[in-house]
Amino acid sequence: MTQWVYSFGGSHSEGKASMRNLLGGKGANLAEMSNLSLPVPPGFTVTTEVCTHYYDNGKTYPAELEAQVSAALAAIEAETGRKFGDPANPLLVSVRSGARVSMPGMMDTVLNLGLNDETVKGMAAGADARFAWDSYRRFIQMYGDVVLGIGHYVFEEELEMLKDAQGVFLDTDLSAADWEKLVGIYKEKVEEELGHPFPQDPREQLWGAVGAVFASWQTPRAITYRRLNEISDKWGTAVNVQAMVFGNMGESSATGVAFTRNPSNGTREVYGEYLVNAQGEDVVAGIRTPQHITIAAKQHHESDLPAMEEVMPEVFGQLLDIQHTLEQHYRDMQDIEFTVERGRLWMLQTRSGKRTATAALRIAVEMVDEGLISRDDAVARIEPASLDQMLHPALDPDAERTVLGHGLPASPGAVSGAVVFSADEAEKLATDGSDVILVRIETSPEDIHGMHAARGILTSRGGMTSHAAVVARGMGRPCVAGAGDIQIDYAAGQFFAGEHTIKAGEIITLDGTTGEIMAGKVRTIDPEVSGEFATIMGWADGIRRLGVRANAETPSDAQTARSLGAEGIGLCRTEHMFFDAERIIAVREMIMAENEQGRRAALDKLLPMQRADFAELFRIMVGLPVTIRLLDPPLHEFLPHQSHEIDAVAKATGSTPEAVRQRTVRLSESNPMLGHRGCRLGISYPEITEMQARAMFEAAAEVKAEGVEVFPEIMVPLVASKRELDILKAVIDRVAGEVAADKGAEIPYMVGTMIELPRAALRGAEIAEAAEFFSFGTNDLTQTTFGISRDDSANFLEAYQRQGIFERDPFVGLDQEGVGELVQLGAERGRSTRPDLKLGICGEHGGDPESVAFCHRIGLDYVSCSPYRVPIARLAAAQAAIAEKKGA
Repeated sequence: MTQWVYSFGGSHSEGKASMRNLLGGKGANLAEMSNLSLPVPPGFTVTTEVCTHYYDNGKTYPAELEAQVSAALAAIEAETGRKFGDPANPLLVSVRSGARVSMPGMMDTVLNLGLNDETVKGMAAGADARFAWDSYRRFIQMYGDVVLGIGHYVFEEELEMLKDAQGVFLDTDLSAADWEKLVGIYKEKVEEELGHPFPQDPREQLWGAVGAVFASWQTPRAITYRRLNEISDKWGTAVNVQAMVFGNMGESSATGVAFTRNPSNGTREVYGEYLVNAQGEDVVAGIRTPQHITIAAKQHHESDLPAMEEVMPEVFGQLLDIQHTLEQHYRDMQDIEFTVERGRLWMLQTRSGKRTATAALRIAVEMVDEGLISRDDAVARIEPASLDQMLHPALDPDAERTVLGHGLPASPGAVSGAVVFSADEAEKLATDGSDVILVRIETSPEDIHGMHAARGILTSRGGMTSHAAVVARGMGRPCVAGAGDIQIDYAAGQFFAGEHTIKAGEIITLDGTTGEIMAGKVRTIDPEVSGEFATIMGWADGIRRLGVRANAETPSDAQTARSLGAEGIGLCRTEHMFFDAERIIAVREMIMAENEQGRRAALDKLLPMQRADFAELFRIMVGLPVTIRLLDPPLHEFLPHQSHEIDAVAKATGSTPEAVRQRTVRLSESNPMLGHRGCRLGISYPEITEMQARAMFEAAAEVKAEGVEVFPEIMVPLVASKRELDILKAVIDRVAGEVAADKGAEIPYMVGTMIELPRAALRGAEIAEAAEFFSFGTNDLTQTTFGISRDDSANFLEAYQRQGIFERDPFVGLDQEGVGELVQLGAERGRSTRPDLKLGICGEHGGDPESVAFCHRIGLDYVSCSPYRVPIARLAAAQAAIAEKKGA
């Protein structure tokens, strides 16, 4: 019989940490903490396999599940001495989700389950009437929202009206009678909304909550989160049912969240917040101002509220011991949830804590220094994509700024953008190309799409562990949270900060490192790559086999690439050099020419410009390889469309505007991506290839004369056959000889090709007879393999991903089964002819960690990516080598 339910609690459990795929991350870690004899309230986990069964079988459960749940529930009763549904001594439970990968706030939770009109009286008799009725109103509110589908605002409005009527501001100022009255109002609202009473049977409540957790796996916010974080829809979630412990039983009770190290900067210190006489959702929601755990943190933030270290010193000491135990056991920074019930500490969760890139690097390096992990471990646990957080501009400390207010520095980084007040508006404007700042009183999981679209996030409520803070840190978005000195007016589309009024669409700047909010756009400076970043990158470079180059054609991009560790240029797109205002006229003259003589006259104007461009790149790369692609796009892309541009070309060429228009029409193509471009241009107009080759070799000779080693690699694009390459290679070799004779300098060079067509990959053995290197242009190879235009695919890609046709956008992550197989075939066949054939990729996939790992596995020599993704590729290449070493 299949085991669908695993118990935990006491000092024993049926699961362990390695079972996270079955038990989910939360369930596996609850089991592991139990095995470590830590104080964990007893409970049980319904496995992820039940979730899979639920969706595969018309939302029904396995036949054995009900009996296994009853047995596990009886075990909790035995451990606690309470009975589920007993009016005199009731057992209450929490019902929480738990996927194998943490999805904070994305799925549903129900607390205080088991309360009804009878058990609340028993609870009041055994504890405190105010606490009991407060717990019951919380349960109705949460169950009504999560399970019954009644909007939480329905309940919140009634609560606010009650507080107004009683003349109080805080929930804690309401009496037992107030809560009992509110329970009655809530029950009336439920019946009014649904047409039937609030469920009183605890077992009915339990199965309703279990179903709601499974259903929350397919909510829009959860689906969006999985898509953004590349989590498989097939994994499902577990459900954790656990005996309730209460942080809202008076001044000796509390609830909190703690990290074993600072998740923002990595400092080795206790970091977190707690609330006295509260339940967990109070900390996350930001309804009350949280208090600091340590005296040092309280003093640093100049808080008047007492620290846990002061008011609960014994519990604080126990928490420190448990934090140390967990960090040593898991060998990683832990994110811990805890509750103190009448002076007794209980652990509700531990997991590897989400952290900023800065913190991740510092924690990894320091744990190596502490002997806790190896260098391989340190390199392997850094998320490559997270390095983006460190590689973009920060605020210039000398820049003028108008500070509107301050909040908590919830997620570091600086950003400017237009103010928006809704997630939908953020997504809409970002899609249109605008930089936006999402401004909310507080965020909720429903805002996930807007948070992802926004450049930064500002909230007026919430602490360092609020939803906004946790999600922003995970996404790498700068965030200022809990900015209490701004007032947000959604209806009017504006917020107030002192004497300033900021309306929707106005630009503000956030500094998530200091918590400052500023008016307008503030000047930034480039980041410095040093410290722990340099240490990790140094370790990664010592581990990886795969080379990493950059796609660059401007001196600025080339300098940036070198500073970030690029080992050469893997793709210089020469056409990008032609759009300068002075050059575009010469290019258009060349296109307008009716014969070779006219084209050569125009190309003679371009030659010195190209030569200067290439010389500068060679100087910056100082002896590293520079792969230069010959002109690739169709000629019509360079022709003018605006009337004033047409007039300028006509004047420059001695033609008429009408003649320019006619030439544009003649050159236009129905499908230019597959038209007169790439090597086809050079074969039709060999003088273009000749000019570019001459510019390269003359630039190389010039720089070599300065004492700089130069290694140009000339790449012929879009070949489908060896004959195409033979024709253009003959032109290149002839020009190389002419320049060598003229300059008295032999330049070592290579001629290769860009494999962008399936036929080229399949004919790799033949093409390698002429090519000295293959660079797989995976952007176009993806287009030609799938028959999909990258520019037009947005209309249907989302539907394809939603229906499981594509796991990922194939233009973001390499399609390893199809396009990847062509790359592997092309590489193998090419090397069968030329064993020393140099192999690389130069599409956008060169900066995607999964694609980099694939390139390592099939034996490519290098990847090439945009400059700011070079460190990401370096780290991903090292992780691929580590995985290979471990046999993963």
